[in-house]
Amino acid sequence: MSYQPGSRLGILGSGQLGRMLALVAKRLGYSVVIYSPDSDTPAGQVADAEITADYLDLDTLKRFASMVDVVTIEFENIPVDALKALEAMVPVYPQPHVLEIAQNRLREKTFLSELGIPVVPFQAVRSKAELEAGVRKIGLPLVLKTTGFGYDGKGQVKITQAEEALSAYQALGEEVCILEQFINLEREISVIAARSDSGEFVAYRPVENRHCNHILDVTLAPADMSPVMEQTATNITRKIMDAFDMRGLLCVEFFITREGYLLVNEMAPRPHNSGHYTIEAAVCSQFEQQLRAVCGLPLGSARLLHPAAMANLLGDVWADGEPGWDACLELDAVYLHLYGKQDAKPGRKMGHITGLGNSVAEAEALVAKAKARLIGK
Repeated sequence: MSYQPGSRLGILGSGQLGRMLALVAKRLGYSVVIYSPDSDTPAGQVADAEITADYLDLDTLKRFASMVDVVTIEFENIPVDALKALEAMVPVYPQPHVLEIAQNRLREKTFLSELGIPVVPFQAVRSKAELEAGVRKIGLPLVLKTTGFGYDGKGQVKITQAEEALSAYQALGEEVCILEQFINLEREISVIAARSDSGEFVAYRPVENRHCNHILDVTLAPADMSPVMEQTATNITRKIMDAFDMRGLLCVEFFITREGYLLVNEMAPRPHNSGHYTIEAAVCSQFEQQLRAVCGLPLGSARLLHPAAMANLLGDVWADGEPGWDACLELDAVYLHLYGKQDAKPGRKMGHITGLGNSVAEAEALVAKAKARLIGK
């Protein structure tokens, strides 16, 4: 079933990803209802209605379901029980079983491993005994991670010596964790793709992601990699989506090791920070692609129109006062996006800038220049 323009889209979550999705939905004639525990949110500011309630408030979920025709998500740390409750009343995409796996690192790695997809060597840690066994089995260095609610480097501790393992486990609350081999990677890439209920599949070219303090700093599109590796990454992404029988958008993050191996790190069944460049640089943006997939419309073209670079703007940019907007916007082929957040805290994603060029290097230099102008350098 398709939900044509004029239908009502419900979005669980209210951050910047929901904001950019809502803006696309409004452009295409949909009405938008946001649901989250927060109010006056980036997404709520541009929606037709904003519902503020706990995700597990069943009465409010029923009211939300009555206001929309189809529901999607803008981040994955939503209780699966909320999606299951909604699914009994209104179509929900991606389906709850996708979220149930993607939001838990251990279930995610197990799912991928059982599909035969290469992942970082890992082991479940439910006790001190399993922790000690994992350290011996996998070998140092390691990373100990919580199984859920991890993003931007949260919920993980690097272990370089065996005697650090116990304190790392205690620092994470001695809850169920996943122990992973620390990978000496050459770089990280990601692939974003959309899939319809009929199995139609469209993927954007892989992009390279560079991080600072575990937070995405710059994305370069397209990534500099061989056609064979590019195709392999795309095929793996399709294999995952087909295994889920997924309807919606998926981002798969990969490590490229120094030995040239491609390993899946994690996945997110929603728009992704590394796909923001698609708003200006692709025929159809990742946000419109999500809308099309969720609403049963034909998927759009993922063709790259220009080499591009995207740089996140964190609250740190505001450290010395209001950024230099005029100096930044004097530059051609620079696109500024601000998310409507009021408090510019260090490490908080406040916006992003995208630059287009005749080459990736030119686009990268352009966003670096634009960001320098913002902070007055």
